[in-house]
Amino acid sequence: MSSPSLRVAVVGAGSAGLLLAALLHRQGHRVRVFEKADRLRAEGCGILLVRSGVEAIAASGLEGLLERFLAQGLAVSRFVVRNLRGDLIDSSPAEQVAGELPSLLLHRRVILEALASALPPEIIQFNAEVLHWRQSDPDLDPAPVEAVFRQGDLWRGDLLVGADGLFSRVASLVAPERQLNYLGDRVWRGVVADASFCREGEFFVYARGRGVYANVFDLGATASEEALTHWGVFQEEPLPGEREEQRRLLEEPVPEEALAKVPADLAALIRSTPADAVVANWSFDINPLPRLHQGRVVLIGDAAHAMSSSQARGMTAGLEDAVALARLLDPRALVASSAAAPPPVDRALSAWERERLPVVHAYQERSRAVSARTGRRRPLRVRGAGAAPGTPPGASPGALPPTARPPA
Repeated sequence: MSSPSLRVAVVGAGSAGLLLAALLHRQGHRVRVFEKADRLRAEGCGILLVRSGVEAIAASGLEGLLERFLAQGLAVSRFVVRNLRGDLIDSSPAEQVAGELPSLLLHRRVILEALASALPPEIIQFNAEVLHWRQSDPDLDPAPVEAVFRQGDLWRGDLLVGADGLFSRVASLVAPERQLNYLGDRVWRGVVADASFCREGEFFVYARGRGVYANVFDLGATASEEALTHWGVFQEEPLPGEREEQRRLLEEPVPEEALAKVPADLAALIRSTPADAVVANWSFDINPLPRLHQGRVVLIGDAAHAMSSSQARGMTAGLEDAVALARLLDPRALVASSAAAPPPVDRALSAWERERLPVVHAYQERSRAVSARTGRRRPLRVRGAGAAPGTPPGASPGALPPTARPPA
């Protein structure tokens, strides 16, 4: 029996979508990636990829990928916690076990470019925003999933994967009950040329106080030997009710009132960062979903289980999603189960959901628990009258900021 080749559309060229696309392409499936932006959105910040995320990269088996991550990333050496005066609270070496992969500090650009390089460039289509999709009975329709894009393109195939992030359009149709929960912070992250603030894989945390939390970590050096440092600042504030005001505030630099609350050397580091090396956003997570797929439409990554940054599990969970889904969609596995009912693709999707749901729910619940235990102490107040006006459509206010303690 010939191996089945699926027609797969991946919506979103983030880390989870790119890894899944590369794995399915290697297996012989006909894959296309549709990205709303006009390029890889690789700017802006560093990433702590915890050990299980690095293990997912290793498990992918993509040639040279793990080696590239290890060469361009920096193993975490030490976690240092200070208060906002700069006084030391705790300093401990990162857990490193002989023979095991380390947690890595990497620039987001390194991750996305490495994953994209595993795909032929023509597979990724930019400026492709999905508008809506529909599906029909795969027993009756040879192309049971259809997606329509803003520019008029129509895709038809066997499987649609929503890897389109926190504000996923695909997810809004798979799980209409999905809601964004505002975590209470406006967040700035930046990368700056610096060789002295953090050294040799150090990760600094400034414990939350007076409405501010911050972290800083070493990103090592670029190919041109330029040392880089990542910083993040979280400021507690209500979410504006008007989207225009939300967008306007994200164009502002870190306010001086926030910089006045952090140590002077950190404030100087932030002020020295070029504006085009800073990204800002409002912090959200979502409630655990009861399902990760509906028929032939699947959610992975933040589309499926966006969570707070308190445990640094967001990107890791998406990479694990991709590896697990590709394993179950391997043509050899599909052929081996083709004699049973339901059809092998549908059975593979159900098996994947059973495998991943308890894992990602545990990640989400732990992230929330740690945030609630170590984060904001005051209830969130939303700008405007009452709670509802302070949230965008599909969002609800919450009180779960990032933790002051890095993940183990």
